[in-house]
Amino acid sequence: MGADLLSIGSSGARVARSALDVTANNIANASSEGYVRRSVAVSEVSGGTNPAAPTAINLAGARITGIVRNADAFRQSEVRRTGSDAARASAEVQGLENVESALEQTGVYPSIVAFEGSIKQLLSDPTDGSLRAQAVENGRTLAQTFNTASQSLDAAARGLQFEAQDGVNQVNRIAGELGRVNLRLMRSADTSSDQSGLLDQRDALLQQLSDHADITTTINADKSVSVMLGGPTGAALVSGASVNTLAMTTAANGTLSFTVNSQATTLSSGAIAGKAQALVELGSARTQLDTIAAGIVTTMNTAQSSGVDLAGNAGQPLFSGTSAANIAMVAANGSAIATAPAGAAAGSRDVTNLDTMRSALTAADPAGAMDTLLFGVSSAVAGRTTTRDALESISTSARTALAAQAGVNLDDEAVNLVRFQQAYQASARVMQVASDIFDSILAIR
Repeated sequence: MGADLLSIGSSGARVARSALDVTANNIANASSEGYVRRSVAVSEVSGGTNPAAPTAINLAGARITGIVRNADAFRQSEVRRTGSDAARASAEVQGLENVESALEQTGVYPSIVAFEGSIKQLLSDPTDGSLRAQAVENGRTLAQTFNTASQSLDAAARGLQFEAQDGVNQVNRIAGELGRVNLRLMRSADTSSDQSGLLDQRDALLQQLSDHADITTTINADKSVSVMLGGPTGAALVSGASVNTLAMTTAANGTLSFTVNSQATTLSSGAIAGKAQALVELGSARTQLDTIAAGIVTTMNTAQSSGVDLAGNAGQPLFSGTSAANIAMVAANGSAIATAPAGAAAGSRDVTNLDTMRSALTAADPAGAMDTLLFGVSSAVAGRTTTRDALESISTSARTALAAQAGVNLDDEAVNLVRFQQAYQASARVMQVASDIFDSILAIR
């Protein structure tokens, strides 16, 4: 019995000491980013059955079966999924806000209204030089605001494309690190503390990766992870130590497409997907802006061609260009505005052609089209902002649930310190009792 007591007490002391070490490590890493709380898995050790006494007690203490990471794979997957959705929504909102600023702050709408107003004012006195000059200057301002809005959209597009490319570079960097972690996991001893640290690194890298793009993960038997990019039917990004490369291509209209080792891949979540979607919205806004600018050029120049200017000459184009980027006022002065009908004498006060010009401008309704464009972008920003806030709330809830399970609670660890210390002392007391029994037996004469 004495030998059994020593073995049992010794095994208990080893288990308690290891549990104290793990608890101390938990406390030390309570604030470490990505650290998952560990606990010691303990099982009973039974001695072999004695054939001569099959009903005898043959217990032999306890042993450590491994270091357990207290993290649920489903909750980790939910954190990645909801975080990826929130990152996409946030990136899309940021891009749309840039589009909204480019259209609103450049003052395109007010300049259209001012130009239409100056054309209307000419009806009071079509030969007034100041009114004509004002109309031409308002037209020049109109063209310049379109130019500025186009340049602002270009700048917003370049910013989104740069950020998307940076995201692609980050994906490739993280994938490379994940491949190296996979290789170390395949070589590490099962249930070792080194493996636990590698698993923390693996999960942290997966979380970073999901912030940039939507991923589907498969945990292999050796604890390494395989990663599919673009959903479960997407392209393989990481498989064991093998890593593929994500590439981005920018189309002529500024939109983005992605490939993994030349295989087309569609990203539906993550910040990169959000920026790509914002570029699609930006391209649509640019097309509408170009259409409005081209409509003004066509409408005004067509009306000009059917009348004569203040000098009685055939009306010449007021604007040049075909888009917001290149629209320009080409009239040198206010006398170039063809207010009178064809055949009218110089200095005519006949406003027939001016009425035609105003009617055509009213029918084209560039101010209404611009207002619709601004309203559409503002509505998109408001709608996406609501979606973003909802997704961020869901993501926060998922993170909180995971932290409650995998995070370190200092109160619980303090209790564990006392419990394992008492277990260690109790095991030491068992060994002391065994020693006393031996001494008593040896003292018998």
